[in-house]
Amino acid sequence: MNASAERLVILDLCRRLHAKNFLAAADGNVSARLSNGEILITPSARNKSFIGVDDLARITIENDVLEGSPSGERLLHLAVYRRCPNARVVVHAHPPTAIAWSVARPHLRELPRDALSEVILAVGSIPIAPYAEPGTTKLVESIESLLPDHRAIILARHGAVAWGESAEEAYNGMERLEHTALILKDAEALGGITNLDRAEVERLLAARLRMNGRTL
Repeated sequence: MNASAERLVILDLCRRLHAKNFLAAADGNVSARLSNGEILITPSARNKSFIGVDDLARITIENDVLEGSPSGERLLHLAVYRRCPNARVVVHAHPPTAIAWSVARPHLRELPRDALSEVILAVGSIPIAPYAEPGTTKLVESIESLLPDHRAIILARHGAVAWGESAEEAYNGMERLEHTALILKDAEALGGITNLDRAEVERLLAARLRMNGRTL
C-alpha cells in the first residue's frame, strides 16, 4: 500500500477509535509502517477526530523526524515495530474500562483469561504492563518483555496498545481488549467471575496455536 492510501487508513482508524470512546481530546495515536520502512504517525497534541492527511508526520525507525510534528508517544510505536517484524499498524488508545481494571486492581497482571473462550481464541491473553510515565523510555521498557507474543496490551493507569499485520487487526485488538474488560466488569457486578473448566481451557489454547498469533 502506498503512503497516500496509508494516510487515509490512519485517519479512518482515528475516527473509528474516537467514535467508540477509545480516544478523548488529544489522547492516543496511530501509526503505519510504509513499504520503504518509514513510519507514518499522528501528530502531537491534536484531537484525532479533527486531523487531516496533511497533519500526519513521518519518521524513521531510528526516530528521525522527516515530516511534521509526530506524537510524543512515538517511542512506544517504534518499540513495537522494532520487536515485531510483522507489525504494519500500531494503535495506542485510552479504552476506559480496560484502564479502570488497572486502577481498581493494581496488582493484576492480566485480565482474567479463563473466563471467556473469545479471549483465549482471539488474543490468547490480555496482559497489563506495569505503570510507566507516558512518552518515556520507561513506558517502552514496560512492554518489551510482552513483545512480540502479545498483540493487545493494557498500559496500567494509562491506556492500551495493539498492533497488527493490517489496520483491521490492530483495531480488532483494541476493540477486543475493551469489550473483554466490559464483560468482566459486568460479571463482577452480577456476582463474580467464574472460569471455564481446565480441560476446555486447554482445548481452546490448542486451537489458538493454530491461528499463528493473529488477533481476531
